[in-house]
Amino acid sequence: MIYKFTLFFFLISGTVVSQQLTPKTAFLEKWKNSKDYLLKIAEQMPEDKFEFKPTEREMSFKEQLFHIRVNMLWLGTTYFSSEKFDKEKLEKNFPKTKTEIITLLTKAFDNVYTRIQETDKDELQIEVDFFAGRKSKLQILNLLQDHVTHHRGQLIVYLNLNNIKPPKYVGW
Repeated sequence: MIYKFTLFFFLISGTVVSQQLTPKTAFLEKWKNSKDYLLKIAEQMPEDKFEFKPTEREMSFKEQLFHIRVNMLWLGTTYFSSEKFDKEKLEKNFPKTKTEIITLLTKAFDNVYTRIQETDKDELQIEVDFFAGRKSKLQILNLLQDHVTHHRGQLIVYLNLNNIKPPKYVGW
């Protein structure tokens, strides 16, 4: 009897788990981990090094973090809400301290998470106008994550150039 119950439970569990794994749920899981990892990286850099840039043509550590935030809010607002995105207003409020930028990043990650969580999964198939041509909202999700990953990789180099050990990688 226990064998049959265990087998039944195992089969039901596998079905429930497989039903939960969708592009949306996969994104939300990865987004949370991406947030945690980026915030650890931001915490690692001492505040007096937030203006560090490896070359004159690069953004500073703080500018990279702010750029990530602006991009998240632009894509999240423009493609996953009915609100109008105001980049100029956002850029006028450049943070002055490490604490401010970390707080703003946290809120931006949470904002995108909530918007995507509230987006119907079928809406991800809808194509939207994008500067690089028509894209599905699913492709916009991929861009959201890819952009964070791209700049986070740069920030890891910034830490290494300052002899600061980056936090352990956080994947899925």
